[in-house]
Parts: sequence; C-alpha cells; structure tokens
Amino acid sequence: MPVTVVRYRTKPDRGDENQAYVEQVFAELATARPGGIRYMTVRLADGVSFVHVASVETADGENPLGSVVAFREFQRELADRLEEGPIVTEGAVVGSYGFSLADGPAVSR
Repeated sequence: MPVTVVRYRTKPDRGDENQAYVEQVFAELATARPGGIRYMTVRLADGVSFVHVASVETADGENPLGSVVAFREFQRELADRLEEGPIVTEGAVVGSYGFSLADGPAVSR
C-alpha cells in the first residue's frame, strides 16, 4: 500500500493553532466519510513537529482531501505557520499492529 508521509515543524507559537486546523480536518472527514483514503496526523513530543501519513486508493487516483473544505483552509496559510518543511516522502506500508484507523481495519502485511 503506497503512502505519503509529510513532516514539518511549526513556528514555536503556532503549534496549537496548527493542531486546531488539523482537528477541523478530521472533524469534517468524520462527517463526510469519503472513501478511498486513510489518514493520520501525529504531533510529536516537541509540540511543534507534525507528521501526516496518508494512503489514497481511489479508482480515479484523486485525493479525497482536495474536496474537504477544512483541509483547504488548513493548507491556505500553512507556509506562514512553518519554521521548517514540509518534507514530503513517498513510501510503502511494511506492517502495522494495533493501528485501526477510523474507517477500516489495521493494515497488516
């Protein structure tokens, strides 16, 4: 399963604001429940670093996040909130244990 991993660090005073935007994205996803996407965000212990992991598996290859209003709002001024990044990396899931995402079972290979 291909995944996209995005890592960045916010400015010291913008971590909470960034988290609030991320929470709005997940709230809209929970309501809209678009198919074809698995998405997770982690705020690291330093309070300013974030890691987003997404897997998109749609018939047309389009990322459902593009239709999420809160995601567009999150991205709108992201550059202003950042100290470093974003660094985007493509990868493949090797395995997962106990991470059951809201819309499906844990990935296991």
